[in-house]
Order: sequence, then C-alpha cells, then structure tokens
Amino acid sequence: MKPKKLNIFAAEYKKLLEHELRHLIEKLNAPAILKESMMYSLEAGGKRIRPLLLFAALDAFGVNPRNGLLAACAIEMVHTYSLIHDDLPSMDNDDLRRGKPTNHKVFGDAIATLAGDALLTYSFEVMSSIPNEIASPEMKLKLVLEMAKAAGSEGMVGGQVADMEGEGKSLNLEELEYIHIHKTGKLLEFSILAGAILARADQKQLDCLSSFAYHLGLAFQIQDDILDLIGNQQLIGKPVGSDTVNLKSTYPKLLTLEGAKDALEHQIEQAKIQLQKSGLSTNLLLEITDLIASRDR
Repeated sequence: MKPKKLNIFAAEYKKLLEHELRHLIEKLNAPAILKESMMYSLEAGGKRIRPLLLFAALDAFGVNPRNGLLAACAIEMVHTYSLIHDDLPSMDNDDLRRGKPTNHKVFGDAIATLAGDALLTYSFEVMSSIPNEIASPEMKLKLVLEMAKAAGSEGMVGGQVADMEGEGKSLNLEELEYIHIHKTGKLLEFSILAGAILARADQKQLDCLSSFAYHLGLAFQIQDDILDLIGNQQLIGKPVGSDTVNLKSTYPKLLTLEGAKDALEHQIEQAKIQLQKSGLSTNLLLEITDLIASRDR
C-alpha cells in the first residue's frame, strides 16, 4: 500500500475536524454570545497538531482515523480553552492570538472566561459520547481519566502555574523542562495516547508512544522558544520577543540560540528512536515530527 502523504492527510482530517467542531457548537442550547465566543477561538486557525497526532496514531495501527474524530474535537476544545485563559489580562495579557485579536479583546474578559469554561466542560461531554462501536465504556472512561490528568493540576494547569511563578526568575534547565513537560507536553502526549487507546494498543506500544510524545513535546516547546526569538511575527501571529518582555526563562536564554537548536535536534532524534521501537507503521508520525522540528509558526 502506498504511504500516505502528510499534507493530503492533514488537509482531509483538518477539514473533517473543523466541520465537526462547528456542528458540535451549533447544536448547543446555549446563549448565542457564548457560542459565538467559543467558535471565534476554535476557528482562529492554528496547526491542529494535537488532533493530527491522534489521527496519525490511529493510522499507525491501521485503524480508520475517523474513529478518533470526537476525541480529537474534545482535545482541541481543551487546548483552545487554555489559550483563551492564557491570553486574559490576569494571565499573559496578550492582544493577539494567531494574528487575530484575542478572545477577551473581542468579547470582554467575562465572556472569554466563560467561553473557556464552556469548552473545557463540553470536552468531557464530547469525549464520553463516542459511540460504543468505536470505544467501549471502559475505553471511554480511560480516555476521560487521562484527559483530565493531562489537562489538570498534574498536567497543563500545573505547568501554567509553574510558568507564571517562574517569570522574572532565573530557572535552571530542570525547572524549565518541568514547565514545558506539563504545560505543553502532557496534552500532546495524551493526543497520541488517545489514538493508541482507541486502537487497543498493547503495553509495549503504549510505552513507546508515551516516550515518543515526551520527546516530541519538548521539541515542540524548544522550537516555540526559538521562534519567539527569531521568528516572523506575521507567521507566528503574535509579537516576537514576548517571552523576553515577560521575563520568562527559555531554552535560548539558558542554552544560547545554538544550544537550543542542538537540544531540539536531540529531542527529535530521541522521538524518532521511540517510533522505530514501536514496530508500528509510523510514516505520518515521522512526518509530523519533522514538521515540528522545522515549523516557522
């Protein structure tokens, strides 16, 4: 069978994802302004890396990636809620997200906060509504549990708190990695493991994919830090140098720019080793790994 090309695969499943996200929000019996605010950030664009990782993980097992559509929507809702809240004046106080005014700049702080709350809670409803022919009740319980852990105090939220507390301080590499493993890496890892759970992976496969996701998450954040320093503002959709303005520790600040590039190369290499160990058909996951290493936005 001819290997799939990532650009074709990504275009197909991004279109499916965005259609389903619109459908899920439109069918809500909720105030129009709340639904509008939720959709504003869901439709703000972005790379859709997390859903794409889930779809590609399913493909690696030879399972129809469409089986992951609702799980992918749930993950994108969690990710989008976190961006809305991160941008608030009480958090990072950002005016732009993906080249557009941030949610609170359009809808106000209160509606933006509530839109984030609504996306987070709805994500668990969506995840638990996966049809039984795709996931057994036990599998859905596992997905909900792991998503809660990835998004909560031991995952993304805990990483965000550590990130805020680290502003203005000189963090060491271990402290910086803790922030990024939790703030960014845990939800990336869950995206891959969700695909593995839906594909009924064995323990060896889960372990390999978990290690792959660990290294991929660090690579993703290192590249983020590099782009914040030398990226194109029009491409990344936010002001270059915002980490420096906010007095945040970054990989280039700790390791120098060249050291950060070396660290990125190391994490990508380790991620690929774990994929090879999995014994799966990982062409798409390898392409995504290379995309993360070379992305410009």
